[in-house]
Amino acid sequence: MGEQPIYSTRAHVFQIDPNTKKNWLPTSKHAVTVSYFYDSTRNVYRIISLDGTKAIINSTISPNMTFTKTSQKFGQWADSRANTVYGLGFSTEHHLSKFAEKFAEYKEAARLAKEKSQEKMELATSPSQESPGGELSSPLTPVTPPMENINGTDEICDTTPNSDTRPEPAQNALAFTHSPAMTKHWEAELEALKGNNAKLTAALLESTANVKQWKQQLAAYQEEAERLHKRVTELECQSNQTPVIKSQKTELNQTIEELENTLRDKEEEMEKLKEQLENMNDLMEQKDTLTQKLEETELRSRVLEEQLAGAEQRLEENQEEQENFRKSLRTLLELLDGKIFELTELRDTLARLIEEAS
Repeated sequence: MGEQPIYSTRAHVFQIDPNTKKNWLPTSKHAVTVSYFYDSTRNVYRIISLDGTKAIINSTISPNMTFTKTSQKFGQWADSRANTVYGLGFSTEHHLSKFAEKFAEYKEAARLAKEKSQEKMELATSPSQESPGGELSSPLTPVTPPMENINGTDEICDTTPNSDTRPEPAQNALAFTHSPAMTKHWEAELEALKGNNAKLTAALLESTANVKQWKQQLAAYQEEAERLHKRVTELECQSNQTPVIKSQKTELNQTIEELENTLRDKEEEMEKLKEQLENMNDLMEQKDTLTQKLEETELRSRVLEEQLAGAEQRLEENQEEQENFRKSLRTLLELLDGKIFELTELRDTLARLIEEAS
């Protein structure tokens, strides 16, 4: 019924250097969200992390993987599908321990899902049984097993990077610098949910069609069972029962039992479909919540943009006022220079007059 997050935390993400296989290369400039996702359609668990819109971790958990703590705040695991080793640096030891517990839990769930998938594959490939008389068979519609996850091999590196948390900007700076990134993140989440919603809608239509088909099959099986019961009653009412009639009665009873088992299986499948429909409703609620969060983020972004535009306008007005003030000062200085020059000439004239008078 789609893929959805089941646990999230924040950490600095690293990958092993593909050339040296010893040094760690940071794939994120700051701590990012690292989430476990579960795909109920394929029974697959994945670890996914996005840095903006770029996926820096996309690792499918297999039963052979192992998460290793190499320090109090750093852990790593190997992914053979991606041909790399991922490393995570956490802010506290508690976050590292919690992530390791979830890794072990989902790894065990992946193992159980793989075993269950193999059992379903064996049941689906086994030949269907037919009635001894060859008149009626009761095959069940085979269930396609979910895709198996690809096993990975564990490679452990002993080199551990500095996992201290990095300083982040002030809260007001984050509001201005990270709001577009958050908007892109929520848009990506919304697009993923839209894709899952389309898959769920298609699965729902297919399930509805299957339910109608199964109801028709159930009605046909019930009619066949009633006819066989009547036939058994007619045979029992006959006074002269021959060995052939007894054999037919045994065969009919076996066929009836097979039909009853088929009815029970179909009822169980209908119960599973009802549970899947309930899960789809939960996913629709999550989609509505994320849509609302995206709208709120866009509203906050518009408010911040308006505030920024107002600040820029006020800055331009202040600059214009300062320029006018500078022009006034220059004009005043020019006037003062003229007056000083006139006073200087007057002083020189008075000095000459005084010398001449003396």
